Amino acid sequence: MISEQLKSIIRDGEGLTVEFKECRTQINRDVYETVCAFLNRNGGHIVLGVDDNGNITGIDADALPQIKKDLVTALNNPQIINPPLYILPETVNIEGKILLYLNIPESSQVHRCKGKIFDRNEDGDLDVTNHPDAVAHLYIRKQSSFSENRIYPYVRLEDLRTDLIQRVRKMVRAENPNHPWATMNDEELLSSARLYQHDYQTGKEGYTLAAILLLGKDEVIQSVLPHFKTDAILRRVNLDRYDDRDDIRTNLIESYDRLMAFVAKHLPDPFYLEKDQRISLRDHIFREVVTNMLIHREYINGFPAKFIIGTDQVVAENANRPHGHGRINPSNFTPYPKNPVIARFFKEIGRADELGSGVRNLYNYTRIYSGGADPQLLEGDIFKIIVPVTPQATPQATPQAENDKISALLEYCIEPRSREEIQEFMGLKDRKHFRLEILNPLIQEGKLFLTIPNKPNSPNQKYYSHLKDPNHV
Repeated sequence: MISEQLKSIIRDGEGLTVEFKECRTQINRDVYETVCAFLNRNGGHIVLGVDDNGNITGIDADALPQIKKDLVTALNNPQIINPPLYILPETVNIEGKILLYLNIPESSQVHRCKGKIFDRNEDGDLDVTNHPDAVAHLYIRKQSSFSENRIYPYVRLEDLRTDLIQRVRKMVRAENPNHPWATMNDEELLSSARLYQHDYQTGKEGYTLAAILLLGKDEVIQSVLPHFKTDAILRRVNLDRYDDRDDIRTNLIESYDRLMAFVAKHLPDPFYLEKDQRISLRDHIFREVVTNMLIHREYINGFPAKFIIGTDQVVAENANRPHGHGRINPSNFTPYPKNPVIARFFKEIGRADELGSGVRNLYNYTRIYSGGADPQLLEGDIFKIIVPVTPQATPQATPQAENDKISALLEYCIEPRSREEIQEFMGLKDRKHFRLEILNPLIQEGKLFLTIPNKPNSPNQKYYSHLKDPNHV
């Protein structure tokens, strides 16, 4: 948040969604109570370095690193805030003084601070732990606002796919070998992931819509949400219908796999080095697009999600519960969790970044992929992402960039590689262009050698760099 916006918040003073804390050399003890209250109510703004009267007192510069570290650690500690959350405090300088700003989102869950439940009103933070009616009201409001928490009491464990749950264990273990889900049984894992909940209005308890969408058998998903599907379409020649299509009506984990496979089948992946490592621009971009479609969709809305690859752009659109309207500006973008439970699940299995960081990556990599053009993110009842994919989508090559590509290719070919392997490594689809412009010149220059030199057209032919040529000096 820029300083002018923060100045406006400070001028308006404390209220239902604004709280000041002085915190000159250390964190006030009640900061976490306010975080909990904002999560449970409507979200809000917490400014550290401002007193109750709105006077900017600032944070001691020497204390700032420890205060930031303590904040991040505590908010991720279930002993402090449960369920925990990730919020990165933002450092802002105003009038020569250091402030810390925390933008707390409204949560789909009821949170506790050190075992107590706090709510918010105009007068401040209220401990409602021992007020059953107030606590029940919180749960009722959350479950009616966030459809992912809707409980289906007749869904049983056998209606979920145990093979997917086992796959989830492997995925979280790959992200973190000590992840607690890896050693939990099925019921414990689902409970820890907040996929099994209690409805304080009706007394119902059971698996939620989030559990069904993430891990449910296909027939269970279709029974609960008959309209649920994601339509992946290639539309380049037949603009009235489609050239290729995948009608996806399965769980979110495998929906992600199929959408990314559709991307790999129909979109180029130009050769690109980042810090001397080849990365896939295509996968970095569309991982974010696909993830957004799946974890931020309003699933009770019957609008079918679409992923359309066209001649010069890719358009992804899905039903949305908007927090604004119009084009999103990444410089002042404030992320709101549409399905926090699903989002957290995707983060734990390595399929999503922290809320907001993926949008910045999407902009950065799209500019490279498209030759400078920005993506468009349009907020409304239908959320839309438009990624330009133009004929000049490959980054302009410089002599140094070409040298880097050839060096990487020769290093890749220390071990003999087939033409298909080298072509895939280079991210090139045109076989004739690859053979005439890259492969043959490297052979003629003595940089690549044939494993079967007397049969250059052998189907078993492979190529290797001079580093493997015993006759090369």
